Amino acid sequence: MPSQSPSHELNQILVVDDTPENLRLLSDVLTPRQYHVRCAKSGSLALLGIKAAPPDLILLDIDMPDMSGYEVCAKLKSQPETREIPVIFLSALDDVLDKVKAFEVGGADYVKKPFHVEELVARIKHQLNLRAAKLEIQRLNTLLEQRVQQRTAQLETTNSNLKREISERQKAEEKLLYDALHDNLTQLPNRVLFMERVENALRYTRRHPSYKFAVLFIDLDRFKIVNDSLGHAVGDQLLVAIARQLEKCLREGDTVARLGGDEFTILLADIDDISDAIQIAERIQESVESHFCLEGHRIFTSASIGIAVGSAQYAQMEDILRDADIAMYRAKEMGRSCYAIFDQNMYYQTLRLLHLESDLRQALEREEFLLHYQPIISLTTGKLSGFEALVRWEHPEQGFVSPGEFIPLAEDTGLIVPLGEWVLREACTQMRQWQLQYPDARNLKISVNLAGKQLQEVDLLDTIDGILAETQLAGEMLRLEITESMLMERTEEIIQVMQRLRDRRIQLSIDDFGTGYSSLSYLHRFPVTTLKIDRTFVSNMSSDPENFEIVRTVITLAHTLSMEVVAEGVETTEQSIQLKGLGCELSQGYLFSKPLDRRSAETMLQKRPHWTVESSDSSMLPAYSR
Repeated sequence: MPSQSPSHELNQILVVDDTPENLRLLSDVLTPRQYHVRCAKSGSLALLGIKAAPPDLILLDIDMPDMSGYEVCAKLKSQPETREIPVIFLSALDDVLDKVKAFEVGGADYVKKPFHVEELVARIKHQLNLRAAKLEIQRLNTLLEQRVQQRTAQLETTNSNLKREISERQKAEEKLLYDALHDNLTQLPNRVLFMERVENALRYTRRHPSYKFAVLFIDLDRFKIVNDSLGHAVGDQLLVAIARQLEKCLREGDTVARLGGDEFTILLADIDDISDAIQIAERIQESVESHFCLEGHRIFTSASIGIAVGSAQYAQMEDILRDADIAMYRAKEMGRSCYAIFDQNMYYQTLRLLHLESDLRQALEREEFLLHYQPIISLTTGKLSGFEALVRWEHPEQGFVSPGEFIPLAEDTGLIVPLGEWVLREACTQMRQWQLQYPDARNLKISVNLAGKQLQEVDLLDTIDGILAETQLAGEMLRLEITESMLMERTEEIIQVMQRLRDRRIQLSIDDFGTGYSSLSYLHRFPVTTLKIDRTFVSNMSSDPENFEIVRTVITLAHTLSMEVVAEGVETTEQSIQLKGLGCELSQGYLFSKPLDRRSAETMLQKRPHWTVESSDSSMLPAYSR
């Protein structure tokens, strides 16, 4: 790579992404910051452009049709003329294996989409500074050699100058080396230095099998809320304060590092057993949970910690960091302020989720999804009031995959948006067909769950309008179910969206009411038509007086706000009688029917069933109209 003049500003950035909107967004973000941005829509075009005019830095998407970001990076790192160009991966993929693979092929950094602009700019600056530092060292070495050659005739002066310049260069190199191995914000070791020390510990373990060490992966819980509400400056101060607290929790010889964002790692050297790592993890959680006073704000936080014990069985240092990261995600699943110790089952589960995610991305194209319909019964008339559409996945190899497994995965990956749109279109289409085919179905409503990411889509209303127009289903025949916790984020924006849905006469229901952030003070602000009582309250209302009172209170509250109530999870006649006595209008559950496939639902519509809720001796088997 030819050396560059110290006056040369490293500002040539190549953005590689097959999505024009992403190219335009990054160009709009970087150009005002004095970066010269070039764009390439594919990996092959990027390689041609780099060969013609190498950039100073590359922002590289992973998932591209003709050539993945991993392949592009590998090709660049195999060529001497492009090997030193730093590559920052930009990807919506957030799995630890994706990150590890990005660094294995030579990536300098990894930023998850959607990204924070200031964080991305800071990472770009950091990589360009590292690159400039290397070029500066090359320039100093060249300059030093030229001076030695020019002053050979003046030996004493040359020797004196040489000693001085060597000393200066050593100081400069020490400074540059320090900056290259430490985080600019917290001054903690960065990923490079941390992984070097992990590698040393691993080598020592191979020579001394009795030696034990552990790696802790720490992620602050809900740190994004601090950044979004108080600003990045306060967020940075919190990270520095956390760094100082972590240092106080360690022993001599241990290493704490910041990997980026709100992720920290710790190398615990020479431990006796796992109890030492647990003790330090608990000490860290106790220390982090003490509040921090920053710019007049009292900030409370907590940390999720994953623990992996080092052993000679690890082939690469990256593997133990991967396992600690996997354990950290398991700790997050357990709730805030938890720690988890890695075991091999976690790795197998992570691999299974990785494969399941890959299959999930193809499931829509392969038409592997179908809907089941659970009847919703009127407790007043005993007649069918409608159905709730429930998505099911029939995997070609695994059979039916539990919604409890693939729905959270779809939400994490963003696939819930196209999946939710498919469910809405399919449910509306089916309900309209039934309305045309069966006279008694003309007034039935179809209930469809709306995910949080769907509610935040800017084109949600256009999508719903298009589906209703396409299927010719009246808006009042559609009930959208929204979980209670969704209402607590971006409240004002959500209220506006919900009001525009109500303007279309679409029914709105709060699903699982009482299990989230229940607050009676905010409920009246939302244009909701229905409250849905969670099955956990219904299932225990007969045996637990407190649950019975909760159900009664919710029903009274709903009626005060002119809402109707749906009770889900009704499984016994006694429950249905109690609900009817409390004035609950609608119910669903296995007492009436399990979720039905399309043919079974049509059979029910043909038989025109009705149920009678009179006494605890009733069998609750439906009667059928002839």
